[in-house]
Formats: sequence, C-alpha cells, structure tokens
Amino acid sequence: MEAALGGVTLSRPQRVAWLRLLRTDNVGPVTFRQLLGRFGSAEAALEALPGLTRGTGRSVRIPSQGEAEDELAAVAAAGARLVASSEADYPAHLRFIPAAPPLVTIAGGENLDWQRTVGIVGARNASSAGHKMAQILALDLGERGYTVVSGLARGIDAGAHRASLRTGTVAVLAGGLDRIYPDENIPLAQEILDNGGALLTEMPMGWEPRARDFPRRNRLVSGLSLGIVVVEAAKRSGSLITARLALEQNRDVFAVPGSPLDPRAEGGNALIQQGAKLITCAADIIESLSTADPARSTLFDPDWEPDAPAIRIDLPPPSADDRSRLLEALSTTPMPVDDIIAQTGLAVPAVQTLLLELDLAGRIEWSSGQLVALRFE
Repeated sequence: MEAALGGVTLSRPQRVAWLRLLRTDNVGPVTFRQLLGRFGSAEAALEALPGLTRGTGRSVRIPSQGEAEDELAAVAAAGARLVASSEADYPAHLRFIPAAPPLVTIAGGENLDWQRTVGIVGARNASSAGHKMAQILALDLGERGYTVVSGLARGIDAGAHRASLRTGTVAVLAGGLDRIYPDENIPLAQEILDNGGALLTEMPMGWEPRARDFPRRNRLVSGLSLGIVVVEAAKRSGSLITARLALEQNRDVFAVPGSPLDPRAEGGNALIQQGAKLITCAADIIESLSTADPARSTLFDPDWEPDAPAIRIDLPPPSADDRSRLLEALSTTPMPVDDIIAQTGLAVPAVQTLLLELDLAGRIEWSSGQLVALRFE
C-alpha cells in the first residue's frame, strides 16, 4: 500500500474492491464503514456478504470485478478520478460529516483550495436582486481566496458558479458525471472545468438523478463547505434542507435577509429568526469564519487505514429470538442505536450484526449516520 501525504492511496485491486462493495445493493456509506470495520478489508467483506444476508431471506447483488473495472475506465475516459476517503486528495472537510461517501468522482479542481470553502445556495426562480447578491458574494469571496461550492441548479447556484469561475468553484452533482442536470447547465459545467474548477459526485457514471438524490447532493454541498449562505429560499425548499444538513454537520449557516412580501425570502428570513447569521456582504461571512474552529467530527479517524486488520471475536450468530426482539424495538421513527441496545438487552455485537443484516436486506435506513429506523415498505 502506497503512503500519501495525509492519507493512504489504494492499490488498483483495493480500489476495485471498494467500488464493488459500495455499489452492492443496499450498501451505503454507513454500511460500508461497518463492513470494513468488521472484516478489515473490502475484499473480506465481499466474501462475507452472502453469509450475512442468508438469515434475512433476501440476497444482494454484488457487482462483478468486470463491472467495477468498466466504471473505473469510464471515469478515466471522462478525464476524472475516483478518490477514496483514505486518500490525500479526498476533500478534507467532507471526511468529517456523518455518512461521508467512501468514494467520490472528481473532475478537475487539482489546484483548488479545498480548505477555504463557502457554499452558496438559493432559489431556482431567484429574483434579479437575488441573482445580483449571489454573484457579488461569490465574486468577493473568490477574490478573498475562498472556493465557492454549489449544486449547479438553476438560479442562485448557477449565478454563484458563474461569478466564481475565475477564482475557483466546485459544482456538486446529483447524478453521474456524465448526467449533468439540468441540461441547460451543461455548458456551465464545461466552463467550470475549463477555468480550473471541479465537478464532484458520489453517484456512478450513467446515473440519472432522481428526486431523492438531490438531498444527498445537498449534504455534500454543505459537507464540503466551512459555511453555507442562503440567498433566497422558499419556506419548503432544497436550500433549507442544505441549511439543516449544515447545522447537523456543525457548519455555520448564513442568510441574506429579504422582503417579507417576497415568498422567495421566507426561508432565509425564517433561518435568521432561528439563529442563522444575517449577512449583507462577503466580509460578514469571512469575519465569522475567521473566528470559528473548523468543523470536526469523531465519526472519521484520520489515522484509519483502509485495510487495517480487524479484531475478530468469534461469537455465536444471533438467534431467531434476538431478531424478533430487535425488530420489535425498531419503528419507522429514527432512534439511536444505544437506545435499541438498552431496550432489547442484547449484546452490542449481536445488535451490530442484526442491523447490518437488516441494512443489507433493505429493511432499515439511517438518518444522519447515527439514527436507525425501519424503512417504509
């Protein structure tokens, strides 16, 4: 394994195994880390998967080595790279969010400053004043050395990207690198690359974005950023989802005030009422960020290695009674795993094993990487 500054570079076989494991049915970022923590390597986890799902009555499809090789070839053909969370060029702030993606596809951005980053989000149907404000903020932040992050949506996102083309911007995609959405922003995506910016996604090549993929993208917009600026947003909008995710990730949230008569300002004004920092210029953002500690989380261990030997303890497999007790304790309301352990009286390894089995069978879902609930069927 080749050492890299600030991380560990995966070998080609390791990268293929990581990709196969991550693209396996029902294996998301949380399950991926649980599997690596339990089995010590992606290769070992892939071998163990059929046995883990045997007791659930469901099987999972594991992509073949050839399929993983094909995806890697497609990424390379697009002039991009697949970066693992253990590697030095994985975006640093992203490591510290709950359910950080184990692998991201990045095109461009080799010379960007990924440490000094600010996200700018807002309404797709933004007003002229909103557009102008987003562009002023993005331009001023860029000239002060900050990289602007957004989601390549219509409106505020696109305006922020365009204003920061010269200074550096990152567009986070909800679909695959070759499935830019909306189509009208395909030229803008190319301009971002041509000017040294970056496109980033956790989705595979060829993936058409669905409605539920946009909140996933939003968590990456906030996760890449030291703080999030909401310029215009309706009361129920993706921008407010991004703001909520930013708070969960211990990021700063800023909002531009707007007229109470404009529905597009309701969300931003509500954020200010709830404690978001009111800003009127880039200097307000920079001053706040300069006095804040960088967001950190204990969910990622910087010294963790991708193939560190797992500590294996041979325990009897959970019984049918154990499964019944766990299922009875679960509901569609997310709850902490510690509460489930206390309620069931089951041993921690048994609960971890059962939750892993249920996750692979698609019967549970995780919220913020720490809360678990039964999935609606």
